[in-house]
Amino acid sequence: MKAKIGLEIHVELKTESKMFCSCKAEYFGDKPNTNTCPVCLGLPGALPVPNKTAVEWCVVLGLALNCEIPTFSKFDRKNYFYPDLPKGYQISQYDQPFAIKGSLKFKVQSSKFKVVRIRRVHMEEDTGKLIHEEDSTLIDFNRSGVPLVEIVTEPDFETAQEVKTFLKKLQQLVRYLSISDADMEKGQMRLEPNISLRELKTQNSKLKTYRVEVKNINSFIFVEKAINYELKRQADLIEKGETPIQETRGWDEKHNKTVSQRVKEEASDYRYFPEPDIPPVRWTESQISNLKSQIPELPDEKFSKFKKNYGLNDYQAEILTREKEVADYFEEAVKVGKEKISPAQIANYIINIKVNIEEVLPAKLIQNIISSTKKIKINEKELDKLISDVLKANERAVSDYKKGKEQAIMFLVGQVLRKTPNLDANLVKEKIKSKI
Repeated sequence: MKAKIGLEIHVELKTESKMFCSCKAEYFGDKPNTNTCPVCLGLPGALPVPNKTAVEWCVVLGLALNCEIPTFSKFDRKNYFYPDLPKGYQISQYDQPFAIKGSLKFKVQSSKFKVVRIRRVHMEEDTGKLIHEEDSTLIDFNRSGVPLVEIVTEPDFETAQEVKTFLKKLQQLVRYLSISDADMEKGQMRLEPNISLRELKTQNSKLKTYRVEVKNINSFIFVEKAINYELKRQADLIEKGETPIQETRGWDEKHNKTVSQRVKEEASDYRYFPEPDIPPVRWTESQISNLKSQIPELPDEKFSKFKKNYGLNDYQAEILTREKEVADYFEEAVKVGKEKISPAQIANYIINIKVNIEEVLPAKLIQNIISSTKKIKINEKELDKLISDVLKANERAVSDYKKGKEQAIMFLVGQVLRKTPNLDANLVKEKIKSKI
């Protein structure tokens, strides 16, 4: 059996206002149903006006995901009845989204990469939020109408670990673009894996095509658990000669299992048709080029630059580029410390001392590094003892390295440099290797 997993990821954009009205988009912590108007409440006669910034950000994300941007696009009505949808339909996109046929490359092992195809990136409005209390369900419409981008992948994933790694990469990309904080605890990034098993191609293959979607997961850990649970549940059914039902399920984090919610809908069930109150969107090539020029340096570009221009190793570059703010801080510190201290020393200090970049200015950081370099002296014998103590205190990392996990040795290097940040990381690495 082979797993086929695709993803639908919803990301709330941090625009000033909602998607089709002037209500503020930042609703977290507001008193329920206070951040609303006739448009986002779906009252009769209220007309939607698209948020220009949200549309442009959706296209920017599509470009960052290597998508094609059609010069013609439109909004559609997705019709369904649910308590959190006041109009009885959602303004979304169906057959002509803003971005199509993209891809995202990410590292799955120390030296192995995987490319996942992006089917589409489209724009829609968020729904209200259901709050379940004992035997009652309450509705908060503050979230209704918030700009929501949906990213749909092809079913290119084979393991839950691949999914988890991809999602972290996507979250990092969104944050670098500054279009969303993608804070999962606040519901700004929600995950919906589509999971199925396929028999390897044989003449006797009888397994019918099906797909199970797990809705609205808000944690990388939970999405990994949900996928692994589903793969086992579906495999057990197939072994009994049954085909899993095509359905929508939810993740029960209390009992660590998925639970059935409803039979999976098809596109025809939503009765899509063009949104009559919003004209189609037409782009010129120059407009698309202008949006592309606004894309900042993305994580992979920074990673390569940090290695090439500053002489950092993979570990240092990876840690410093995880967050855009830290990467920018490092580059500013390198400018300030030019001809005074090496980029590698600055990198080691930021990584191992865990500098608070909001409180310590780059100029002050350079002073601290110079001071610590003057104060700390260590001879060969002391260094050997320090490394031996670190190896003894971290036997699991030593074992992981022996099993081929390259990142484990960088963890050990970090433990040594935490005590002596002025040391050469490559020298420490080689000494650790020789001792192991």
